[in-house]
Amino acid sequence: MSTDERAALQRHRLWGLVDRLVAAGGVQGRRLKDAGVTGGADVTLADLRGLPFTTKQDLWDGYPFGMLSVPRDQVAAVHGSSGTRGRPTLVAYTKADLDLWAAMCARSLACAGAVPGSIVHNAYGYGLFTGGIGIHQGAVALGATVVPMSGGMTDRQVRMLADLRPDVLTCTPAYALRLGEAVAEAGVELPALKAGLFGAEPWSAELRTAIEAVLPIKAMDIYGLSEVIGPGVATECLQQDGLHVNEDHFIVEAVDPSTGEPVEDGTPGELVFTTPTKQALPLLRYRTGDIASLTRGECPCGRTLARMSKVIGRADDMIVVRGVNVYPSEVERVLLGSGLVRPHYQLVVDRRAPAVRLLVACEAVSGDPRERLVHDLHEALGLTAEVVVLPAGTVPRPEVGKAVRVVSWDDGRPPLPGLS
Repeated sequence: MSTDERAALQRHRLWGLVDRLVAAGGVQGRRLKDAGVTGGADVTLADLRGLPFTTKQDLWDGYPFGMLSVPRDQVAAVHGSSGTRGRPTLVAYTKADLDLWAAMCARSLACAGAVPGSIVHNAYGYGLFTGGIGIHQGAVALGATVVPMSGGMTDRQVRMLADLRPDVLTCTPAYALRLGEAVAEAGVELPALKAGLFGAEPWSAELRTAIEAVLPIKAMDIYGLSEVIGPGVATECLQQDGLHVNEDHFIVEAVDPSTGEPVEDGTPGELVFTTPTKQALPLLRYRTGDIASLTRGECPCGRTLARMSKVIGRADDMIVVRGVNVYPSEVERVLLGSGLVRPHYQLVVDRRAPAVRLLVACEAVSGDPRERLVHDLHEALGLTAEVVVLPAGTVPRPEVGKAVRVVSWDDGRPPLPGLS
């Protein structure tokens, strides 16, 4: 679709969204009225940047169904992500929302080279978390065969990979690495496997290289969050050069996290999404907390959609050590780019004394890489971190869910053996 055609479609759908929000009379509708907006006809795409934001706090304040834009009996499913104090951030879906979500996940699988008849080994977790069920629905919508493995039981995963010969693997990047190592330990070959779609946590190009070294695939990123719809918001294609945002359903902006003002294309900012075609819980200018940059222009694959970079990190995951801001993914790039350590690491923020320390726990390939890594981390981050080399297998490998990359040390007990 050309840029002009897509802009016309977005404008038309944005009008409909504003009309629905105003008619629903909820917090988003009230904010629009306070901003002088009485209906969709008052708004153009250029006006979008001046409209009020929606935040996760709004969802928490409206928990569980306070932000619905449809009658409760039209809700076909509820999903969610983890929230504060154990309370999840819940998101409702109508039947049409579920169909849209399936279509977006089918689009993502196709972006990675899947076709009708492909076998998709789905090792994302099933349940309230959107990863497993989202990809499952997308594979069915595409006409692929889905293997609903969920997470964990790694030995069984390896057996199914060997026996069913899938061509696509979907899971978190940390678990893809774990599976690759388990496949090697089992002496299994996977000649049919061609592609992997890995998301749910930020990961670097260096981790891509590590995954592709242990699995015979092209490793691609998939992005989504339950508040917007789940996986399928954006996906890398086989070019592996940015994630194509499905702009016909998710209007994307990047803003300065501090001021909320738009940033230039190519400049990292907080991703903001508007969901003009969602029904149960449509969102206007939802601040995701995810930091990435946007670029425009046609991809060699032929898609004309805006592309987002890999997520650098979350605004609330940033570590501040002696006045220096650090994202875990920045440390990952240095560690894995060095070639000196295995692709398993954990950052320990030592808060036991007023002067906070950052400990980088890793496992060496050979020798003692500490001096080199301390130097490289200082050059890249402007921060002196303490590198701790642990025996192989010490850093936890995830079996279910996301990798825990950052832990805090607040008492006398070290979170990992070998730390002092």
